[in-house]
Amino acid sequence: MQKIEIGRIYRHYKGNLYKIIGFAKHSETLEDMIVYQPLKTGDNWVRPYKMWNEIVDDKGTLRFTLVEDNL
Repeated sequence: MQKIEIGRIYRHYKGNLYKIIGFAKHSETLEDMIVYQPLKTGDNWVRPYKMWNEIVDDKGTLRFTLVEDNL
């Protein structure tokens, strides 16, 4: 499982790039969340932490993969 790091850029398996802004907790469930921004729009989004490293197909493709050069 890859480490999720604030400030790093990740590529979604469909191709778009996202920057990790921070971590948060859901106010009612206390579930760990990731706050991130699409590089194209700069909007803030959240996603459950456990979904970030999910495998999305039978080939073992991760939902998000760290971009090594971080653009």
